[in-house]
Amino acid sequence: MVERKIGIVENLFQFTLLVVINLFVGSMVGIERTVLPLLGEKQFGLASTSAALSFIISFGFSKAIVNYFAGQIADKFGRKRVLLLGWIVGFFVPILTIYAHAWWIIVIANILLGINQGLTWSMTVNMKIDIAKANQRGTAVGLNEFAGYSGVAIMAAVSGYIASFYSLRPEPFYVGIGIAVVGILLSSIVKDTEQHLKIQIRDNGTTTADHHLSSREIFSLTTWKDKNLSSISFSGLATNLKDGMAWGLFPLYFSAVGLSVSEIGTIVAIYPAAWGFFQLFTGALSDKIGRKKLIAYGMWVQAFSLWFLLFVDSFSLWVLGAIFLGLGTAMVYPTLQAAIGDVASPNWRASSMGVYRFWRDSGYAFGALAAGAIADLLGVTWAIGIVALVPFLAGVYSHMRMDETLKQ
Repeated sequence: MVERKIGIVENLFQFTLLVVINLFVGSMVGIERTVLPLLGEKQFGLASTSAALSFIISFGFSKAIVNYFAGQIADKFGRKRVLLLGWIVGFFVPILTIYAHAWWIIVIANILLGINQGLTWSMTVNMKIDIAKANQRGTAVGLNEFAGYSGVAIMAAVSGYIASFYSLRPEPFYVGIGIAVVGILLSSIVKDTEQHLKIQIRDNGTTTADHHLSSREIFSLTTWKDKNLSSISFSGLATNLKDGMAWGLFPLYFSAVGLSVSEIGTIVAIYPAAWGFFQLFTGALSDKIGRKKLIAYGMWVQAFSLWFLLFVDSFSLWVLGAIFLGLGTAMVYPTLQAAIGDVASPNWRASSMGVYRFWRDSGYAFGALAAGAIADLLGVTWAIGIVALVPFLAGVYSHMRMDETLKQ
């Protein structure tokens, strides 16, 4: 057998195919960004904000749990099989949403969406890191996240446009069925990265003791024992806690100030579009200037962007705030995962990434829970403002505790 070579250029077709696959992975979430919060309010008559955000809670917890196990499963059975399984599960999400006669079915559909995202997105990022050289990890993750959040943005805008011309349901979700079919087909074509991973393990010179770290040891290292990995995990959680709040409350907030569904769709799409676009540069930038500064400053940009959105009152300024919110998120998203690759050994990198993604994506659920409770008690504006404190504090924590992880 011809030995595989490590590097993005050396595996350009495979890498590009994985980028395209993650575009479709993100598109599955994008369909819901504009439509589902409004669907709960207008078609299912949910008066409580907490009840309306229950679909994000189910999505966040299911994705977080699957993320934790996805890395371990992939280490045992291979990345490609897990990727395909994720797409098969995802196929049923739009179908359930189309035919749901009660809100609890929407909640179940989003449990399946969380499983779909946990398996597919985890595998595309791990497969790209398997392929990339050590000094290309930021670039690899940046391109992965650019593709995914471009998919989120495109479908958030498209679904809002379709809903404004037709209805909130079923028309936007017909597109979701097509996306799932394409995802299955593309994932059938892509090759597994098992050979690339073996080369990295060999070249890393991993010790026997390191090879036999238990799942419990990896969990504790990534969660609290290792100061770098634990800082990364907290920043990831804070980022997606903010995003869970934004997903659920932005459509309700902008609807309350009088914007139309298409205008809401524009703002809701611009945020992940900026998030995706800027990752073309921030991931590669972290390969040059290091991870720590981008993480700390990126967390602070997210916090101040949310506060900015609350203090302005025109469409153009809300668009500007959404762009800065996307920029702050883009500064940290690929950088955090590249930093995991810096610290964790190739033997247990996918498992450590799974623990990180468990904490990061549980942020969706915690953000929706906190935002819903605060909004019911104090109002949507207060909920957005208070939740913004969490990424601010995560930036302070990373600035004080984390080392620079990039080895020049």
